[in-house]
Amino acid sequence: MGSNPLLGVLFHWLGGLASGSFYVPFRRVKNWAWETYWLVGGFFSWIIAPWILACVMTNDLSGVLHEAPRSSVFWAYTFGVLWGIGGLTFGLTMRYLGMSLGMAVALGYTAAFGTLIPPIFRGQFTAEVLGTHSGRTILFGVLVCLFGIALAGAAGISKEHEMSEAAKRAAIKEFNLKKGLFLATFSGVMSACFAYGLAAGDPIKALAIHHGTKTLWQGLPVLVILLLGGFTTNFIWCALLNIRNRTFYQYFSSRISDQQSARASEPILENATDAPAEEMAELSSEPSTTGAKVPMASNYFFSALAGTTWYLQFFFYTMGETQMGRYKFSSWTLHMASIIIFSTLWGIALKEWNGTGPRTKFLVACSLLVLVGSTMIVGYGNYLAVSAVS
Repeated sequence: MGSNPLLGVLFHWLGGLASGSFYVPFRRVKNWAWETYWLVGGFFSWIIAPWILACVMTNDLSGVLHEAPRSSVFWAYTFGVLWGIGGLTFGLTMRYLGMSLGMAVALGYTAAFGTLIPPIFRGQFTAEVLGTHSGRTILFGVLVCLFGIALAGAAGISKEHEMSEAAKRAAIKEFNLKKGLFLATFSGVMSACFAYGLAAGDPIKALAIHHGTKTLWQGLPVLVILLLGGFTTNFIWCALLNIRNRTFYQYFSSRISDQQSARASEPILENATDAPAEEMAELSSEPSTTGAKVPMASNYFFSALAGTTWYLQFFFYTMGETQMGRYKFSSWTLHMASIIIFSTLWGIALKEWNGTGPRTKFLVACSLLVLVGSTMIVGYGNYLAVSAVS
């Protein structure tokens, strides 16, 4: 199966749609603390869905993982752990910089580092990126994507300026520019480790093809290892929160304890690569009555649905990557741009931007147009590379 950049862009858009939408089912979860529904969803995101789809769509998964070079397995898992740490510090970035500025800075670092470091590490950047017309076109698309992210951040900042002083203080109670920028940098770099983990898994992809797996599904065995690393970090954090907040009982009991913490007391700590709209993160937080009934079946179902939807972003990502030819590193830019596009569209659909002024709405529209344009430019650059080879 040859490369098809247009199809690759479509796959990345589908991945962005999945990432931008996964919080919708979480909105239906009632009377569970963040750490509870996040971990339940995480079992499906990082364990169940990756294993099931890899077993179904690839040949001899156990044989591939058994023969995989230990160094490749080690680095894919380790980068998954580091990516998970980036997700936790992302929540602190929001605390000290606010949603708009914090997300713009963290996502900018994530997009830049996740896209450019792999070809630089492989020694391909000068010859194959700067030294070719197709490579320079893709690099221009990356810069356009970063500009689109900056516009999205500017739209958020403009929205915050329109808020009253009381609302601003409520939104960012602990604003600290120095601390926030440091954490945004750390979070952005750590979150980009997901791209490094996928690159470290290249020998595993080659083994999957050797065992008869179709090119389109070659990345699924890597996701099994990489997401196990992410699960490790998130499991430890959620378990610690379960202990601290005394919420372990929520996995098994349909009654609300009088010791249950308010749902709003814990920040949303999704990874920077999730980038949900603000309304996506604002889950139902009605006061709970001690002894009230908890919809256990519904909570498990919607958490599982959210987790599976989250996984689909990287399911489609690995498919899109196979279509980008020798410039598959550009997949990370396409992924980031697509996430912000669809999360912004969800924000519009959920009336996040209602009541804002013309300047803010103009910036939102410009960010969408620029980000869509960046995906087209990157896709065109890959098309030029494929055309040159053929």
